[in-house]
Amino acid sequence: MARLRNALRLSGLLLMAVAAAALPVESEAQAQQKLGLNFVAEHYDVSATLDAGGQSIYATAKVTFRATAASGVVRFELHPNLNISDVKTEQGVSLKAEREGSSLDVRVQLPAPVAANSKATLVISYAGILSNEENSPLPGVRLASIYKDGAFLLLPARWFPLTGYPSNRFTGTFRFNVPDTFAMAGTGKALAPAPIAAKTPGEGSRLQYVFECTRSAPNGTFVAGDLELNTKQAEGVNVAVYAPKSASANVGDFAADVARGVITFTDLFGPLPDPNMTLIQVPDTTLREYAGPGVLLLSHRAWDPKVNERTIARLVASQWWANQVLPASTGDEWISDGLARYSESLYAEQTTGKEAGLKAVDDFAVGALMYDDAAPVAQAARLIQYSSDYRSVVMNKGAMIFHMLRAQIGDAAFKSLLHEFYVRFAEKNASIADFTALAEQYGNRSAKPGQAPPNLRGFFAQWLNSTGIPDFKIEYVIYRTPKGFRIVGKLSQPLDTFAMPVDIRIDTEGNPETKTVEVTGTETPFSVETFGRPKPGGIRIDPNNVILKGNNSLRSRAAIARGEELAETGHYYDAIKEYQKALSIQPGRPLANFRMGEAFFYQRNYQAAANAFREALQAVPEPSEKWTEVWGHIYLGMIFDSLGQRERAVNEYSRARQTNDNTGGAQDAAERYLKKAYSDSPQSADAGGAKPANEPKPAEQPDDRPKLKKKPE
Repeated sequence: MARLRNALRLSGLLLMAVAAAALPVESEAQAQQKLGLNFVAEHYDVSATLDAGGQSIYATAKVTFRATAASGVVRFELHPNLNISDVKTEQGVSLKAEREGSSLDVRVQLPAPVAANSKATLVISYAGILSNEENSPLPGVRLASIYKDGAFLLLPARWFPLTGYPSNRFTGTFRFNVPDTFAMAGTGKALAPAPIAAKTPGEGSRLQYVFECTRSAPNGTFVAGDLELNTKQAEGVNVAVYAPKSASANVGDFAADVARGVITFTDLFGPLPDPNMTLIQVPDTTLREYAGPGVLLLSHRAWDPKVNERTIARLVASQWWANQVLPASTGDEWISDGLARYSESLYAEQTTGKEAGLKAVDDFAVGALMYDDAAPVAQAARLIQYSSDYRSVVMNKGAMIFHMLRAQIGDAAFKSLLHEFYVRFAEKNASIADFTALAEQYGNRSAKPGQAPPNLRGFFAQWLNSTGIPDFKIEYVIYRTPKGFRIVGKLSQPLDTFAMPVDIRIDTEGNPETKTVEVTGTETPFSVETFGRPKPGGIRIDPNNVILKGNNSLRSRAAIARGEELAETGHYYDAIKEYQKALSIQPGRPLANFRMGEAFFYQRNYQAAANAFREALQAVPEPSEKWTEVWGHIYLGMIFDSLGQRERAVNEYSRARQTNDNTGGAQDAAERYLKKAYSDSPQSADAGGAKPANEPKPAEQPDDRPKLKKKPE
């Protein structure tokens, strides 16, 4: 089977090469010129020394730039904490580097202008402290950090000089001088580490790691630390897993998830040049997940192959969208991050079934409603990559647009579109315009004889270039006819420019009947016939959830999700305000009350916390939120323990056990606190507002099940 798959991949690569040669695409030079870049980096030779004690990096980068237009000024980005000490030409001529304040942008004047398509090589020496999130390109999040026990250097940190991020690809050799207690992994082919002689007496032993990145790609992501290598093969895919020894027990499950993603997306989109993957655990102080060429990063708090199977699938999908196919500019990231997010649904549908795919879509809708009005999808350049706004607009709303497009042109045409888009743009840059033009071709082909094709130009204009989400309302009257029944009414929603076909399902005394209404503008009258008598209240708008729309349930969940994000960063007061918004939209929702109780608990406002948990327990939760019952009792027990009311605490832990719900290890937590009372005293391991080890945690972005909180520190 593995040989057959390899043969199919090889033949697929040949077909891709032929197809790509036959189809006109914008060159990378043209794409970079549109960004105003006169020079793009093509090759790097980076030598870096990591000082774990000083939390510093000392590096020299020899960079080969290619001129996209005649110019004498080279511009690049470098982390604001890194100070340039020297810039020389390849011939040794010193040049001046200019940077305004603490910006990313650096400007170097060359001795003489360089002609278009000619090359210039600069040797750039720089150093600085990378210890925390100070001056991070993503405010509040460490993208690069060096610390006593390790280091992580993510490409978006700009820890070496970058041009045209995230649109540029390049080759390179990366050399690292690190303590011999570090193991290192990252993009490219790793050579065997070699000992380095001590430069000064008493200096600890050190190693040199070398990574050769021979394939032009967004290389440059590396992790170092107490990592143990475990290599597994699953379905013909080699998966190297780097994690601390204590986290290596489930390597086989991780490898199976990664391999399943590779096989699933190879079948859907086409083959990768190299399907083998490296999965690395990173600390909780950085992004929860990140993907580079052939490299998947997953944080300690997300290190669970069962809970985070969909997340792993999205990281694998990023090998197609965001590494093989790069956005032409920061405004085009919908075609990479939005499509990688939607690939979660495709993966769930292929591996688990249609319902699992639709559950993912439901989560995308919640995420999209969190910050929909931050910017239109096509104006992603206004948003900071990986921020909450960005995840809501580009990733989640972006994923929903792909889902709606699928409904517009049909399943077969949609999957063929994705396959051809990948074939055409693999190892190239693509814009939103590239994708929408190809989609319109498939939309025209998908039209049935005698029917007009879907208006995709209007569809994309509406969903990519505008903000706003429809909230549908329906009014109708039912009439008896000689052949059955006629329903006459109107559909209304607030967006004046909205125009889409909307299905309505009518539950009758016989079989349900589905009709389509072409909704245009804020009010659309309709008249439909049914054979069976419609049931009272039996009309549902968009029954298959193919349109991104607002309703009380989704908007309440979006408010809860905003609160969860705030609570994750310790902003409990602001989180409580979001939970109160959720309750104003949907009074009595157990999850909103539960999360509010949780926020009060970590503020040690125990009376308010107890009130909120009692409110949560008095209502019937939705099936996906039933775990709030068992954890509500556990939290009440913890409150009573904190107040010295042990008998009442034991009663709550016992009631938690009686639920037989072990979501997030709830039964283990109840058993632990039955044996030993919870304590919030400063001397206790449970103190300081630290969250219980296994309580379901707020999702960083909506997912299909509760997350686990990190263990007390």
